[in-house]
Amino acid sequence: MILRISAFTLLCVALFSAGTIAQPVSKTSQTDNLYTGIEFQMPHVQEPVIPANTVSITDFGAQTGGQFLCTQAFADAISAVSKKGGGKVIVPRGIWLTGPITLKSNLEIHTETGSLIVFSTDKSLYPLVETNFEGFDTWRCTSPVNGRNLENVAITGPGIIDGSGEAWRSVKREKLTESQWKKLVASGGLVSENGKTWYPSQQFINGEKVAEMNVPRNLKTKAEFEQIRDFLRPVMISLISCKKVLIDGPTFQNSPAWCIHPLMCEDFTLRNTTVRNPWFSQNGDGIDIESCKNSIIHDSNFDVGDDAICIKSGKDKEGRDRGIPNENLIVKNCIVYHGHGGVTVGSEMSGGVRNLHVSNCTFIGTDVGLRFKSNRGRGGVVENIYISDIEMINIPTQAISFNLYYSGRSASEDLEAGEKASVEKLLPVTDETPQFKNIFIRDVNCKGALQGIYLQGLPEMMLENIRLENIRMEADYGMICTDAKNVKIKNLTLKTKKTPAIELRNSADVTINGLEVQQGTAPLIHISGSRTGNTVFKNAGLIHPEKQLDIEKEVGNEMVKVEK
Repeated sequence: MILRISAFTLLCVALFSAGTIAQPVSKTSQTDNLYTGIEFQMPHVQEPVIPANTVSITDFGAQTGGQFLCTQAFADAISAVSKKGGGKVIVPRGIWLTGPITLKSNLEIHTETGSLIVFSTDKSLYPLVETNFEGFDTWRCTSPVNGRNLENVAITGPGIIDGSGEAWRSVKREKLTESQWKKLVASGGLVSENGKTWYPSQQFINGEKVAEMNVPRNLKTKAEFEQIRDFLRPVMISLISCKKVLIDGPTFQNSPAWCIHPLMCEDFTLRNTTVRNPWFSQNGDGIDIESCKNSIIHDSNFDVGDDAICIKSGKDKEGRDRGIPNENLIVKNCIVYHGHGGVTVGSEMSGGVRNLHVSNCTFIGTDVGLRFKSNRGRGGVVENIYISDIEMINIPTQAISFNLYYSGRSASEDLEAGEKASVEKLLPVTDETPQFKNIFIRDVNCKGALQGIYLQGLPEMMLENIRLENIRMEADYGMICTDAKNVKIKNLTLKTKKTPAIELRNSADVTINGLEVQQGTAPLIHISGSRTGNTVFKNAGLIHPEKQLDIEKEVGNEMVKVEK
């Protein structure tokens, strides 16, 4: 009797917890207004059509409890419906331990309430395959859920899918409590000589020594990669060159690396989905949508260890040679909790990103809110970005950030290492020079951030045609704009602790029409840089411009106008 009561209690707790994570919205509310107000020509994303055939994994010998390996049962169930032209594979309530699940066309994996798919920690079940990670073609371990060159694919239902990422990741000691650290060390693995990092194995350590941003670039053969296979963490869901893909309902958690990675897909939909990874999980992104066309992400929640909703298109020369931009993407009605960026573009964006609409999203404690990042060598053009109706609170670094000197670290790690100064040297413009232009951001509120707005272009390729309208920021520091041109700001409210509230550096054709700065200490605005010119303040409330404006001599007072 005691055991039965305990099980019931645990079940109630689990169901209550799951219910607080994500509340699915109705079909009507999902479809209403998703395409209303889109600023570019956006075709309606096509959803998969799945035949009516249905089987359960239990029909093929799957056993619940998390101790019996169900890999073959999943494969047999998928094969059975595929032989009939496709259909639905049901994962009923229970704990289902399995190795990789390889998807097929015309297939729906439906996870019922109370179902938990747990991927095995036995790495021998995940053989090396040729794939793409961090923007490079490379070898990685097989993804727990994978599919390539498919059409009509769906993962649905309210179940939970767990990637057992703890078996794959290294962990920094500083990110755990003392008791958590002791428990982790006692579980096995190795600790670095300085005692600051836990590693799953010696193979992982060996891999880290030869990798560049998680990808070993000097290894050529599969045999060489086999020597460090423990280091080659897979993304949890890998979908490559697929059409008409739907993810609707599940909770994905504890991924080995990135969680959801649609690559070169077309007609991709993600909705009513929760993605959660431990906050300390390195590369624990929520979704990395890369070189895809016609996609929509809406009504979903993210609480992850790296960027939450990330838009990519390949890295450096390989990305430019692929030449497939990420285009026509809608992101609506999403919530991001912990993560390095709420909605992020880059840094692997060498194939370009265009036609992105983001609206009605909320970022709660996210490291950076709206994050755009790249650096010299990437190339690629990011353009036609439309962002509106964003709410943020308790942002540890920048609420809005454009950083074309991205270091490979999180914004918080950059601050810990010492804030990186702008590099003034002008370099030649080549196909390796990234370009960010035609960015429109309006109706953004942020309560609490280290910095409100950070615009940092390159001297040789400035940020261009930036529009900010109806922006309200409460932050320690206000706005910095460096190496940008044709910047138009309308109705900007800054409540800051530090002055100057606005810094303009080497930026031309900047107009601020309607400015309210809730900070009384002068100077409010600092303007510098030999390439700064044609700066206009309208309705800026500058009663005493001679005191409130600090203009360095290389700019010249004639280059700055104050109009009522």
